[in-house]
Amino acid sequence: MRIAVAGATGTVGRHVVAVAGERGHEVVPLSRATGVDLTTGTGLPQRLEGVEVVVDVANTTAQSRRGAEAFFGAVTGGLLAAERAAGVGHHVALSIIGVDGVPSGYYAGKRLQERLLRESDQPWSLLRAGQFHEFGEQALGFVRVGPWSLVPVMRSQPVAAREVAEALVALVEQGPSGRVPDLAGPEVLSVPDMAREVARVKALGRRVVAVRLPGAAGRGMRDGTLTAQGDPTATLATTPFAQWLAEEAARPGG
Repeated sequence: MRIAVAGATGTVGRHVVAVAGERGHEVVPLSRATGVDLTTGTGLPQRLEGVEVVVDVANTTAQSRRGAEAFFGAVTGGLLAAERAAGVGHHVALSIIGVDGVPSGYYAGKRLQERLLRESDQPWSLLRAGQFHEFGEQALGFVRVGPWSLVPVMRSQPVAAREVAEALVALVEQGPSGRVPDLAGPEVLSVPDMAREVARVKALGRRVVAVRLPGAAGRGMRDGTLTAQGDPTATLATTPFAQWLAEEAARPGG
């Protein structure tokens, strides 16, 4: 199958490319390096020729509602329109567990992405997943003051990006499925604790200060809204954070 991947060089995208290739699919990366601007649609018609499925794992660092909605609205709307014109038969997208219950700007962008899919006449599949194991290290860079990293108090059910990619490629092969059961990791963890463990194992020299964010968004991050707890339909991945971190640290350059 010929699969286009939006966000092919990102945290999950590179795994989607690898897993799809291992399963014998032809992968078409959609990135600036291949002449595609996902926010404007430049280059999409040419890259989607002969493509049967688009997997969208494109992401943004924008945290404001305006920025996140602008990005996800432009990318999702542009992809769906280009797919329709090119005769692509399936759009697979990745979202995040709990985005309905946490009123943050970034999650507003993800909610818009999901709404555009639901309202589209394109056949689609949507997987919501927990934060990735990589989130622990990313959190170390949110706010830095000298050797200190300010990390939000947050409960997460992190999942290995490789397992998310495997689930997405399985959806590609399964065909349009609408929203499927959420995918979460095997354990619920504190994000500050994840960040501390990353700093320790990788000897990064960072000291973590846990910060309680105010308002409804902060409460949602702390109360388990972003986990699959209480959802009997959720699928649980198998790789625990500690195992993933040990394997990552053992890799050359890790």
